Amino acid sequence: MTSGVPKGENCLVDMDSKAGDLFSAEPADAAGSGGVVGNLPLKELDGLWLPKGLSASVAKEWFDRRRASIRPWAGFVDHRKFTKPRNFGELCQRVVRNFDTYNSNYTFIFLGLILYCIISSPMLLIALAVFVGAFYIIHLKSLESKLVVFGKEVTGPHQLGLAGAVSLPVFWLAGAGAAVFWVLGATMFVIGSHAAFRELEGGSEMEELFMEPV
Repeated sequence: MTSGVPKGENCLVDMDSKAGDLFSAEPADAAGSGGVVGNLPLKELDGLWLPKGLSASVAKEWFDRRRASIRPWAGFVDHRKFTKPRNFGELCQRVVRNFDTYNSNYTFIFLGLILYCIISSPMLLIALAVFVGAFYIIHLKSLESKLVVFGKEVTGPHQLGLAGAVSLPVFWLAGAGAAVFWVLGATMFVIGSHAAFRELEGGSEMEELFMEPV
């Protein structure tokens, strides 16, 4: 009775071809999300050193959306459109509506005030450089091996906190607290004044519509 299993030389396996297939095959994760280059995962290289959620593409997308929704600056600062509100109710209506209409313009004014404050204070620039450098070093260390402080692993948000703690003395010397209050105060004054005194889009007819009793 013959068996279906081949015998003798028919059992020989072409090891050369098998070996060729084995070594010619690319690693499954070489180009995938689990691939590794050196000690850094590819997903970390794609986002540089930024943690998840803080990628440059996300920031660029947010910036482009804001820039696309900006109202023309010529109309934004047109002095002919600024009048004194007739009463407190009209003032409130202007503030609410103008915040909704010029939201993106106000956002860029706020960012501009922050940038001006940073540029005008060399010590604040140094403090920010220390913070960014500390965060960069801490993040790189966490990629090489788990970073543990007081028995707890330091994750992404904790890395920002640790970098802030390291650079806190420099921020204190730079007067960061005063700078923050200056930016907030200047923002409230500039944006609040514009929102209160800028006429609503549509002119006085729109204002009279809001003021009309129900």
